[in-house]
Amino acid sequence: MFQDISVNELLELQNKKKMTLIDVRSPSEYRDSTIPGSLNIPVFNDEERAEIGTIYKQVGVDAAKERGLAIMSAKLPAFVKQFKEIDGDKAVYCWRGGMRSRTAATVLSLMDIHVSRITGGIKAYRKYVLDTLEHKTLEAEAFVLHGLTGTGKTAVLRQLQQEGYPVVDLEGLAGHRGSIFGHIGLQASNQKTFDSELVERLKQVESAPYVLFEAESKRIGKIVVPDFLMEKKESGVAIVLELPMEERVRQIMEDYNPAAYKEQYLAAFQLIKNRIHTPVAAEIGRSLEEGRFAQGIRMLLEHYYDPKYNHTSSQYEDASPIVVSVDKVVEAVKAVKEILRNQMLQKTGT
Repeated sequence: MFQDISVNELLELQNKKKMTLIDVRSPSEYRDSTIPGSLNIPVFNDEERAEIGTIYKQVGVDAAKERGLAIMSAKLPAFVKQFKEIDGDKAVYCWRGGMRSRTAATVLSLMDIHVSRITGGIKAYRKYVLDTLEHKTLEAEAFVLHGLTGTGKTAVLRQLQQEGYPVVDLEGLAGHRGSIFGHIGLQASNQKTFDSELVERLKQVESAPYVLFEAESKRIGKIVVPDFLMEKKESGVAIVLELPMEERVRQIMEDYNPAAYKEQYLAAFQLIKNRIHTPVAAEIGRSLEEGRFAQGIRMLLEHYYDPKYNHTSSQYEDASPIVVSVDKVVEAVKAVKEILRNQMLQKTGT
């Protein structure tokens, strides 16, 4: 027989050993939000779930159960085979720890495949995430990257994260670059996914002596950054990146790849063009339309993003931010590493 475990018990087990989590909800539910790192082996696909839901509403619960059993019986061999291919400890869950996860766990147990079932399902996990974020405090010192658009803040952070530095990449978690063009070419996260991924990342860096993140706004695309991180941004050590205009344009071209998403960029530009002096906006529009993206980007920086940034970010709680003025993003990575090393040496007195 399968074993029921709570979310807290799951977290304790994960600290001791590898546990593969399997979300048995439909693919669309899984895409909407899941426990980070989970696999999706659905009991019912989206069409089957809709059909059973219709029968439940129009005929009744018994008829819905009968139809569900018929669907599950037909796909049982393939369903069991997928679980057999997963080594080690496994746990299944659905929306509230109800019929789908119970059915999956029972069937697998009969086939001598031992799994646990998470009581309360994804709903209970969501409550854990919200409770964690509501009461979270960040004790580690924060180093916060500031700088004009295109100064490579995200590129620096991601390179440092690849090298094992305790980075919290808020834009990466949000699936959004934070600008009016920030969603293009990316899969934007909803708030539930962002919150879950953020909690997991904070667990990974919580023992570090410091954390690094970018000076983001409260809102990144459609998601909202928790207050404790915004407060940490204000009190953290500010590192301001400065790059020449040519390098900033090159970095934006690399990050945004405008040639591949021309129509989307043109559409997004329509949302801000009225905030730019009319003749300048017309020239930017022509540049984008004609594929002269570098020129259009440069004008956007000079006439929209730089004035906007300078207007909103002139105050630092740290009256003396550390300024990194270099020619290339790769040099900024090296400079930030040196700042971190020196700051830690000062802290330890060595």
